[in-house]
Amino acid sequence: MTNATSTRPEDLREQMISNIKDAGHLHSERIEHAFRAVPRHRFVPAASLEDAYANKAITIKPGDGRPASCLSVPTVVAMMLGQLDPQPGENVLEIGAGTGYNAALLAELVGPTGNVTTIDIHPDVTDHARHALAETGNDRVRVVTGDGAFGAPDQAPYDKIIVTVGPWDLPPAWFEQLAPEGTLVVPLHWRGQARSVAFVRRDDHLRAANSQLCGFIPMIGIVPTGEHTGQIAENVTLYWDTDQHIDPAALCEAFIGPKTTVWSGATVAAGEPFDHIWLWLTATEQGTCRIAADSTAIDAGTCRPAFPDRTPALVESDSLAYLTKPRPVDGPDGKRRYELGATGHGPAAARLAERLVEQIRRFDRDRVAQPVITAYPADTPDENLPTGGVTIDKHHIRMIITS
Repeated sequence: MTNATSTRPEDLREQMISNIKDAGHLHSERIEHAFRAVPRHRFVPAASLEDAYANKAITIKPGDGRPASCLSVPTVVAMMLGQLDPQPGENVLEIGAGTGYNAALLAELVGPTGNVTTIDIHPDVTDHARHALAETGNDRVRVVTGDGAFGAPDQAPYDKIIVTVGPWDLPPAWFEQLAPEGTLVVPLHWRGQARSVAFVRRDDHLRAANSQLCGFIPMIGIVPTGEHTGQIAENVTLYWDTDQHIDPAALCEAFIGPKTTVWSGATVAAGEPFDHIWLWLTATEQGTCRIAADSTAIDAGTCRPAFPDRTPALVESDSLAYLTKPRPVDGPDGKRRYELGATGHGPAAARLAERLVEQIRRFDRDRVAQPVITAYPADTPDENLPTGGVTIDKHHIRMIITS
């Protein structure tokens, strides 16, 4: 029995596993066994035992304003391993070595007949991972120092590739080194959000029907970024992609005039996720982006986004709407719930707020459904792309979100 007050690594590990299950991210007995078999604390020897098994990230290499490398949150590690589903005997590539902990879990899952290669751009990070893996008996894992955008071609093809840093684009090497019908799990950035997407390789494209909200350290190296930022009001920032025709200067007058708030009738319980609204917006609206406001702007009443740092928005010319802070309402059973809505600013405020509310109601009709995400090489002509979705052009891929 796990003792909640114990500081024994074994007991803390059991509590970590229990927390992952409670969060809904542990559905595989094999993955649960791997979490139990790999001593997480030995990959972060500078951290306390309690911190090593807490549901938080642990920095191992500081960066400029944010970590350059870290040990990921256990629930996110479990979620992505569930998406990847490594099997005994498979050949797996990990982009982003971190502490080596994730590679050790992968080695446990593929077993003695499988192979794991992990690569990182930072030599001190790969030194740390190599040492920790050897100290924990995982010296079969191959640790490579280099830019993960190039993959590791000498061990390709890979049955599975997992990316544990956050790219904005998908470099061609990952597709080329992935076996047919192989799985690529990657925390991809688009339209201001980051989601762990489980792609499967088809003949000429990648296809995914599953993605989960997440956050990772941005990938560095040759992988280009295509996200732009601009201030649209005092202490209010907009984030958008390079393929979008958004002019932040055109929005600077939007917050001066009246605003319009439209409520959807859809409600959530406290703590209930509603991130799929953002996902559905990317499948239907080319102007989907992200808005962030600091406490000064919120306290001044400039805007009231659902989440201060990361809220979906919809922009069109000189107007925008965003997911507004939910309002408390009484549910049918008398328990407190929160109604979702949208607030618009600018000449088209009401129209954009209504369009955003349409996607709130779409989410409310089926809260587990997701659009299909496909990724084709950047030189794929329009006539060879799926129809009926929104196309997002990046440097290396054309990404299509189909509702």
